[in-house]
Amino acid sequence: MAQVAAAAGAEHLGAGREEAVVLLGIHVLLDGDLPVKVVIVEVQLAVDPRKRLSWPAYVTVSRAIHGCPVDLLVVAPDAGVANWCAEPIEIGVAGFVLRPPVLRRSAVPVVTDLGEAARRPELGVLSAMAHGDREQGATIAAAVLPAVRELDEDRARLYYDLVYNSLNQAARRALEAMMKGYEYQSDFARKYFTQGRAEGAARSLLTVLRVRGLVVPDAFRERILAEKDPERLEHWLEKAAVATSVTAILDEPN
Repeated sequence: MAQVAAAAGAEHLGAGREEAVVLLGIHVLLDGDLPVKVVIVEVQLAVDPRKRLSWPAYVTVSRAIHGCPVDLLVVAPDAGVANWCAEPIEIGVAGFVLRPPVLRRSAVPVVTDLGEAARRPELGVLSAMAHGDREQGATIAAAVLPAVRELDEDRARLYYDLVYNSLNQAARRALEAMMKGYEYQSDFARKYFTQGRAEGAARSLLTVLRVRGLVVPDAFRERILAEKDPERLEHWLEKAAVATSVTAILDEPN
């Protein structure tokens, strides 16, 4: 029977839903010690023209290294991004055209059962990414996070980032309310949920300052991004709506 040897890495291209977060997984199917199939999976949340160069490279290099057929699957929850991902990629050699298979939102199930998420955490993460901005987003995330916390630290952090960044603001608030009463609010969940709130508030604060035309010196920008207390950041965000300077927001002396 074929066994699976998996090598996975992650490339963060941005933290918000409007930016790209790419998860790369290269899975080598083995029959004993002999590679019989390579499966490459990527999650694509935004258009990234560089992928039209790297996807053909992934396929051809993996085939050259392992000497077996290679499959590529691109997971793209957003309909527009999915359409872009599915466009044929002309390599330049006659007849050599890569047509990436794309898994769309409609093909990803809604996972809200704790047991199912525990059995298949990757499916739960995909479910959050595909449906996290919809009505059931918080319920999906609440089912997935307990499964994520049982994984190794690096994979758990990556999966948590993917789940959290897939939720809209309403779903994030609902998830926070749900987690307050759940016994599975572990040190891991508390740590990364708080961190996610802080990062989101810091980004929002910088956006408000930019829109209002307030100059943010580098030292203040670094302080905002380094702040880990979401309550303090949200307090600064409230003040940013009416403040006339960054120093007034951060309670710095003039």
